[in-house]
Amino acid sequence: MGLSVAPATFTMVEFDHAELTAVATRLFTEIGLPASLDAVVEVIEQTPAARVTIESIDPLHVTVEGGAFEDPRRPRTLGQHRVVDVLGQLFHQVSDRLDPAFGAPALDEKLSLPHQVAWDAYALGRLERLGYEAQRPRRLYHFRNRHGFTDEADAAFDRLWSATNLTWARLTALSDAARAATPTPAPG
Repeated sequence: MGLSVAPATFTMVEFDHAELTAVATRLFTEIGLPASLDAVVEVIEQTPAARVTIESIDPLHVTVEGGAFEDPRRPRTLGQHRVVDVLGQLFHQVSDRLDPAFGAPALDEKLSLPHQVAWDAYALGRLERLGYEAQRPRRLYHFRNRHGFTDEADAAFDRLWSATNLTWARLTALSDAARAATPTPAPG
């Protein structure tokens, strides 16, 4: 039982396994994932890309391409802030998926980009309330790019960012309403 990080020894990137495991374990605990949940964070160190995939929920198996954890100013070096950002968001969304009251979509269901961005905002707002830097201005800009640069989009983002007990239906309703408020360009 518990959380583990693979591989045990990194050969292509200069990641400290103990440091990565400690940060991941702290987030796992602080976010409130069940202690009985087996979890593996598998780092694919052969690629500098930054894709993160939840392979399964129970047991939790996450694959993370090495670039997602890299310090952008020091390539191939672990950026603790990147680990917090990536796993903090992901672990909150796993927690949502484990909560039947949230009503998350199936793991293999393709989400629309606006809905994913709205869920990211909800997860990162909770991460910030745990005391971590969640880059709110950057996330707001990303949200605006998918929901419009409107007062309605900003209000929806604020509700998502500050919420504590949303459901998937409420989250998608906020996203959809923000998008609907975006003016459409006049023809011709």
